Amino acid sequence: MKAIVLSDNLRSRISLVNHAVSQRSQLPILLNFLIQIKKNEIVISATDLEIGISIKIPAKTETEGETTVSAKTFFDLVSSINQEKITIETKEENLDLTTDTIKTSFPTISAKEFPKPFEDKGEKIGTIKKKDLMSLGKVVFAASQDDSRPGLSGVLIVNEEKNKTEAVATDGYRLSALRGFSAGGKYQGKLLVPARVLKELVSERGEGEAVDVYVSQKNNQVIFEQQDSMLVGRLIDAKFPEYNKIIPSDFSTSAVFDKEEAQNAVKICSVFAREAANVIKVSVKKDKVVFSAAASSVGENSVDVSAKTTGEENEIAFNARYLMELFGVLEEGLVVFEMTGPLNPGVFKLKEDPYFLHIIMPIKVQG
Repeated sequence: MKAIVLSDNLRSRISLVNHAVSQRSQLPILLNFLIQIKKNEIVISATDLEIGISIKIPAKTETEGETTVSAKTFFDLVSSINQEKITIETKEENLDLTTDTIKTSFPTISAKEFPKPFEDKGEKIGTIKKKDLMSLGKVVFAASQDDSRPGLSGVLIVNEEKNKTEAVATDGYRLSALRGFSAGGKYQGKLLVPARVLKELVSERGEGEAVDVYVSQKNNQVIFEQQDSMLVGRLIDAKFPEYNKIIPSDFSTSAVFDKEEAQNAVKICSVFAREAANVIKVSVKKDKVVFSAAASSVGENSVDVSAKTTGEENEIAFNARYLMELFGVLEEGLVVFEMTGPLNPGVFKLKEDPYFLHIIMPIKVQG
């Protein structure tokens, strides 16, 4: 096989597929890239059997074929090449990569040993628009990082009404949801998608206007196809919490404030919070919200953020990291904060986004 590809195209796209390379597999083939030269393109794939990623790169093809090479070595080399054109071809048991001044030869393993990322795409269940895809970033971050709790390590996609889709993630201490957006499909049911897959999908949001979603019931896989990339994930077979039961139906206190001002306030208070179990107090008062932290060893501070408040004055405490991560994924604009007391969950919404909802469980503090 032989093809010529522009180094910029190869270098800019290969970092995505590298995310699917197994880091600790006992199967040597999972440490490799599958490189396929097809008509007018090179397809590079990787999988760790839980997630698979493929990318297509335009190329001038001379001879079609496929093989596999060490992903780490190939990635490190390609990331360092700045010359315009790269020739990739197989010679006997090796894959040669050459430019005008560089000559490299990689040992290969037969492509026949590489596991197929998927056998078939299954049924197309919908299309996620670019704006909704970008919004998924406000959900995915709340999923658990603990693999021992598989039910919390994914994002639940619910589509039980026509054109009404929900995406929900929780780690048991916070919950993020998009409720009521449209995925444009006929599928009805629930899918628990690995958060890792959706994180990769969100990171690629600039590559296309929409993502087609397929589900293979036979192989228990979900497939996201977007322009020149494809992500494959194994659906999680575990129970997701009854999240609707923990979403408050009313509140006694509400405040509307600027996201950027609140984010800066939390950043300032976190200097002291990290010396006091990472606790930040949020006090809703007339016309303002006060963020504060205190540690006997280093001192205390507070930051006033102007707000439009309604209802009774109230106070609640949160883990500073949860507040920082929440404000870190929100776009600029007005945040709506609702609460009913110091022992009940705090609810965060966006003034301009009717679909978004975020809940953080409070921390009980003395005094």
